[in-house]
Amino acid sequence: MAQVEATTERVFAANADRVFDALSDYRTTRPKLLPEQFSEYEVREGGDGAGTLVHWKLQATSKRVRDCLLDVGEPTDGELVEKDRNSTMVTTWRVTPAGEGRSRAVVTTTWQGAGGIGGFFERTFAPKGLGRIYDSVLDRLAAEVEK
Repeated sequence: MAQVEATTERVFAANADRVFDALSDYRTTRPKLLPEQFSEYEVREGGDGAGTLVHWKLQATSKRVRDCLLDVGEPTDGELVEKDRNSTMVTTWRVTPAGEGRSRAVVTTTWQGAGGIGGFFERTFAPKGLGRIYDSVLDRLAAEVEK
């Protein structure tokens, strides 16, 4: 098994605090950011950054659905880490200033992939597919914070 990684980033015409606050609001804002690949979204504990427990199903392909139960942490300023209790998947959101009134958000998801030929295809294609999903999330985030 090899680690699989997918990274996507975007620069926003909004300050870092505004972008981070939107991402860490799992009750109101985060559900608005999720495209059709996410379903059964539910905040089970907390709802604002660290200490949040959130559930969703992620349908990465027509055949692949992950049932995710995520613990949210904030190990450093401007960073959210979502650790899935049901798998090795970890998603890290980092928001940093990028000039006057601008910020950059980088989202990185890692997990232990399958072995063999299936693992080869997973390492080759899954990052691109997940990148497209997170591009859509970041598009929606831009619409939310750049109002």
